[in-house]
Amino acid sequence: MKHFLCVALLFVASIAQAQIKIEGFVRDSLKTPLELANVIAINQKTKALESFGITSEAGRYRLELTTNATYEIQISYVGMKTLKEVVTTKEVDIKKDFIMTPDNALDEVEVIYEMPVQVKGDTIVYNADSFKNGSERKLEDVLEKLPGVEINEDGQVEVEGKVVNKLMVNGKDFFDGDTKLATKNIPSKAVDKIQVLRNYSEVGQLRGVTNNQDNVALNIKLKEGKENFWFGNITAGGGISPDNELYVLQPKLFYYSPNYSLNFIGDLNNTGEAALTRRDIRNFGGGFRAPSRSSGTNINLGNNSLNFLTTQGNALEIENKLATGNFSYSPTKALDLSGFLIYNSSRILSRETSFVQYTNPDLGIPDEATEQSSKERSNQGLLKLSASYQPNLSNQLDYDVLGRISNDRQNQNLFSSVIGNTTQVDEVTPFSVNQNLNYYYTLNEKNIFAFEAQHLLKDEDPFYNALLVNDPNGPDAFDTTAEALGIDTSLTNYDLGQNRRIKSNQLDAKLDYYYLINQKSNLNITLGTILSNQEFNSNIFQFLGDGSLFNPTPTINNGRATNDTEYNFSDLYMGFHYRLKTGKFTITPGFSLHSYGNKNTQFGETFKDNFFRVLPDFETRIQLKKSESLTLRYDMRNQFTDVTRLAQGLVLNNFNSIQFGEPDLQNALSHNVSLFYSSFNLFNYTNVFARAAYSSNIDQIRSLTSFENVIRTSTFFNSSFADENVNVFGRVQRTFGKIRAELRASFNYSKINQFIQGQQSLNEGFTQSYTPGLRTNFKVAPNINVRYRYSVTDNNQGGRKTTFRTNAPSVEFDAYIWKKVTFRTNYTYTNQDLGNGNSQSFQNWDATLAYRKDRDAKWEYELKATNILDIDSQVRNSANNLSVFTSETFIQPRFVTFRFVYTL
Repeated sequence: MKHFLCVALLFVASIAQAQIKIEGFVRDSLKTPLELANVIAINQKTKALESFGITSEAGRYRLELTTNATYEIQISYVGMKTLKEVVTTKEVDIKKDFIMTPDNALDEVEVIYEMPVQVKGDTIVYNADSFKNGSERKLEDVLEKLPGVEINEDGQVEVEGKVVNKLMVNGKDFFDGDTKLATKNIPSKAVDKIQVLRNYSEVGQLRGVTNNQDNVALNIKLKEGKENFWFGNITAGGGISPDNELYVLQPKLFYYSPNYSLNFIGDLNNTGEAALTRRDIRNFGGGFRAPSRSSGTNINLGNNSLNFLTTQGNALEIENKLATGNFSYSPTKALDLSGFLIYNSSRILSRETSFVQYTNPDLGIPDEATEQSSKERSNQGLLKLSASYQPNLSNQLDYDVLGRISNDRQNQNLFSSVIGNTTQVDEVTPFSVNQNLNYYYTLNEKNIFAFEAQHLLKDEDPFYNALLVNDPNGPDAFDTTAEALGIDTSLTNYDLGQNRRIKSNQLDAKLDYYYLINQKSNLNITLGTILSNQEFNSNIFQFLGDGSLFNPTPTINNGRATNDTEYNFSDLYMGFHYRLKTGKFTITPGFSLHSYGNKNTQFGETFKDNFFRVLPDFETRIQLKKSESLTLRYDMRNQFTDVTRLAQGLVLNNFNSIQFGEPDLQNALSHNVSLFYSSFNLFNYTNVFARAAYSSNIDQIRSLTSFENVIRTSTFFNSSFADENVNVFGRVQRTFGKIRAELRASFNYSKINQFIQGQQSLNEGFTQSYTPGLRTNFKVAPNINVRYRYSVTDNNQGGRKTTFRTNAPSVEFDAYIWKKVTFRTNYTYTNQDLGNGNSQSFQNWDATLAYRKDRDAKWEYELKATNILDIDSQVRNSANNLSVFTSETFIQPRFVTFRFVYTL
């Protein structure tokens, strides 16, 4: 691997050495610099656009050209005559200035070559063809080559360091703006322009009175001819693995017209290719239709979905089924209708081994070796319908309804060196309905009103069953816990069950009034409320030998094994904010006044808490240049827990994690400070993004944990010890002609106060990560993307200190050969040093070879090899506030599939 990286770097260096620079200034006849003028160089031999640039604030330009060649330099600027001049390069750099003259002609100027990048106010327009070399297949392949654009590890699109939350195609939402479905499925050959919409506001009436600098949207403009008829592709194929026969069927069909669009994405495979993971489905919603400003109150309704053993792309056997449909329709100019339907199903077989070391060896908690295998089944369905009505510029009404339903099950076998064998079953069939109603009204140029309301109805019913062997000659780690739970210990098996039911009903509504004092300042007054109701029922029982049920009476927790709890929460608040623009500064100070009410009823008692709180917030944005800014934020938040931490009865998270709540829990208060710097320089394509955040949590809800061997029992309280977190992330990216260099760095420090076995200790964690990288983007030569990730994680858990080091070099290679064959491969080597003299490593190597007669051919034939080195497992090291662990997850064996791709 080291030799390969060296060869790759030498290849990049040799290409770079064959370049010279031409640079200078572009001015008008009065010697005034012209900023954002477009400068391109056209190779006179190949007639191809070889280099391009955009002038800086001082009118400076710079182009990278090949030695000993002739170019036509073309310079264009709004209101000026297009300037053309022929330049011949040698082996030395060239300095040359240009003077442009006004263009008074009314005739339309013929544009032969399109600029790869153009800036139009807050919009950056990328010409997709300028970045393609023929090896691209999906939208994400193009996005990764654009300066300032990244695909992060979660599959999200980032622009200038900010996550894109909405993606549109020809101005219409694509699956409610979801980026992952779009980037992995829209064919690259259909893409003409990629528009980055910075400071994006879904509601035009609020654009001038709210801070939208964190909102970034993408609009994909389709090529001419990709409108008013179907386009897309269908992939079908199969293969053989050591365990079973493989199959792939992936239809992806799209239809766009000026008034409506239809999209269908299907995926049926057992190769582990997940178009959407379970987490993607849970987070699916997209768009910006959320409250325009946070109230400062965070209430957690909890998440009672299954905690699956592995991720969807990391298992022994994986079968996926996906069927999605999306539509948009505009019957009139004032009305837009849209919606989507998603069905996702997965079947997963997984296996994992772990070695767990608990926090403080002096507390007598034994180290534990485990081996787990799991069969997982998940069926998920989503349906969303949306309507937006805007009869004029003064009125806009939006309505969304999103329904979710799922049926999940996990059968798990666990062997523990401390407890022995355990069989577990988890099931849940939850559903939820989420509705949004927003109305925006502009009375006149001085007064704007905005009403936003969201209602959530959620019903969750997790069931849990654990079967442990009661072996008098084997480990007795569970015996004490069994006695504490009050179950019958005379049977040969401990067969435990638990039913839970959590119903949540929440309304979040607010009315905003904006008064525009002048063009540079406005006042915002907010009236709002959050009303929440949760009902929680649970009971623990034991299956006896004859199949009957036994309801135990615990010897702990005052004998409470059941829950019947109702929790009501209310927040009535008023907010005041003032927004001022002065010079380069946009300052937004404000505060909100809250009247809180909490009440929970259980076991015949009612617990109440009513209080007032003032929550300040502040934001300052400094616009240093057009594409350079610095933003400082501070806010204070009140955080409230969910009903499960208030319920006094016992709850089995699983057989070795038992909890009971505390009805008198109070809210936690947090101070949050963040600083964000962004610089996107189109002159020299140097992009710098940095983010720093600090949070301090006061009265944080913490667990009091007691261990009996490795079985823990926890309750909760408000800790007087403050927990803190510091996170810093930065990325520097620079383009040198066809080569892009990048350095990422991140730092995270956390301080958590933990309470175990009646003792308080401080858990400190510090992680630092560095990732340098180089990638090329040649039109005809092969391209490589080389990265090296180095990270160090230090954990100090009071009585135990650990250090993990990770070294992970990787390389991606793609070549478009003879304008017919595409070869793509990626390789990663990961080594993890455990800090005790031992280390673990694993490798990932995949490759794809595809043939099509030409770029416009209907048929393509593809050979895809996965896990070429036939690695049987991957390793991972991690830590939490209770333990550190090393785990080994077993993955799919090597297999090869052959596929046919038909393009419409």
